Amino acid sequence: MPKTGTKTDQSSNVSTIRFALAVSVAAALAIAAIWFLWAPPRANESLIGGPFALQDGAGRTVTDESLKGHPFLVYFGYTHCPDVCPTELARIADALAKMDGKAIPALFITVDPERDTPKVMQDYASSFGPSIIGLSGSPQAVGAVEKAYRVFARKGPIQSDGSYSMDHSSVVYLMNKTGGFVEALNLDRSPEETAKELEKQL
Repeated sequence: MPKTGTKTDQSSNVSTIRFALAVSVAAALAIAAIWFLWAPPRANESLIGGPFALQDGAGRTVTDESLKGHPFLVYFGYTHCPDVCPTELARIADALAKMDGKAIPALFITVDPERDTPKVMQDYASSFGPSIIGLSGSPQAVGAVEKAYRVFARKGPIQSDGSYSMDHSSVVYLMNKTGGFVEALNLDRSPEETAKELEKQL
């Protein structure tokens, strides 16, 4: 009569198979990690920024080309924002005010073009300082800029009175004279320190 495997033998075989699978998965992950770290970057990979055309409060078209030759800041928000947007704009304005007349343009681009016309944006932005430029445009134009800058923006539920809020990322982008991304500007420091950081781009 043939012998049948014991439970101990079966358990041992299962453990061996599981171990072999675990080793294979770990090896595959290690190879993938090495490839990711050492593979040459593809063209345009992880770039932030790009061509755009939006309108200011005077009806002028502001584009990435019209800003070239000067570093600039970009911040996305909306005029109905209760706290985050006005706080960030005030901190930007404080830093620009410390640049001794060398302040660079700061674009405040709406994520809510349905309510924020170019005129509304400029009226709002001008209350923070002359260097802050409010921009808006069609939903398609705004959406294209959001995509170029990797911005998250989503309309919240509409309330009974028709109001709504916008969920959006809050990043101040520092761009160089050629329109290239430099860094996410750190505003968690004194305005003087931020101003010195900005002056390096002039």
